[in-house]
Amino acid sequence: MIRALAVSFAIVLSLSTGLAQSPPTPPAELPPQVEIPGVIAAGTKVQLIKDGFQGTEGPVGAPDAGLYFTDPYASKMYKMDRNGNVSLWREDTGGTSGIFLLKDGRLLGAETGRHRLVAIDPDGKLTPLATVGVGGRSLRLTNDIMVDKKGGIYFTDPAPFAFAGQPPPTEKPPGFVYYLSPDSKLVLIDEQIARPNGISLSFDGKTLFVADTDTENLWAFDVQPDGTGTNKRSFAKLHDPRPGPDGNLRSGADGMAMDTEGRLYVTTSSGIQIIDPRGQYLGTIRTPKNPSNVAFGGPDRRTLYITGRDSVFSVRLLSQGPPDRAK
Repeated sequence: MIRALAVSFAIVLSLSTGLAQSPPTPPAELPPQVEIPGVIAAGTKVQLIKDGFQGTEGPVGAPDAGLYFTDPYASKMYKMDRNGNVSLWREDTGGTSGIFLLKDGRLLGAETGRHRLVAIDPDGKLTPLATVGVGGRSLRLTNDIMVDKKGGIYFTDPAPFAFAGQPPPTEKPPGFVYYLSPDSKLVLIDEQIARPNGISLSFDGKTLFVADTDTENLWAFDVQPDGTGTNKRSFAKLHDPRPGPDGNLRSGADGMAMDTEGRLYVTTSSGIQIIDPRGQYLGTIRTPKNPSNVAFGGPDRRTLYITGRDSVFSVRLLSQGPPDRAK
């Protein structure tokens, strides 16, 4: 019974992330990085920090210049110190994927396997924040998190879908985007995005961004005073899309981060695409393996940490991550 549950849980996580459970592949030989003005110098190389994980996700920089990240397949969370030493920080995480570090030291976690949103105190105490969606519908595969200045929490909740080697489903329901207000009221922002994944927020709190794995679109919403979103629109068309299992072009977009100039760093099948505040594509940071998520960190927040497949990478940038929020 235990083995069956473990296998079932691994399948759920594969459906949520779109990653097939396959042996690690060696990093690809990359062409020299081209310059992206103000973002990355020509010839800059992405460096491997550590590999051998089952499937890395959810990086977020820590105040001590370290890094938290997750391995949802192994149901573990790790902490890296400022010198690059990685240690196990938490086990039995319910397949936590995306995380977000609050200023009070609590970590928010999207427990993909347990279908809920939780808060983890520095001493390890866990508090469920959302377990049931709007209208009594179950949360499905809670995935990524963004927090506004009022303490409200945006998170994505995509539906399962076929992963490598499986036929596409005959019906593919869209995913959900939610907002959990500071007074714990859950609001449905959207239920029509094909597969909502990474999520971010402009510094002024007026625009919500949602990455869509299954199309070319990076979506945007105008944020209202109560935290809800209106005027949904395609903010940018991501470059280098590839045919998905259903034949439609998909970006493979996953997690996101934002620098101090308001540029978005969107992980996609072709690398980390840089989108400026007007929605214009600036270029791509090529990575050895398909990236799943990114976060700024390090003492000066000019290091971009990248999770992807079985590895964690870093790259030094000209740009800088915001000093006053996690991502």
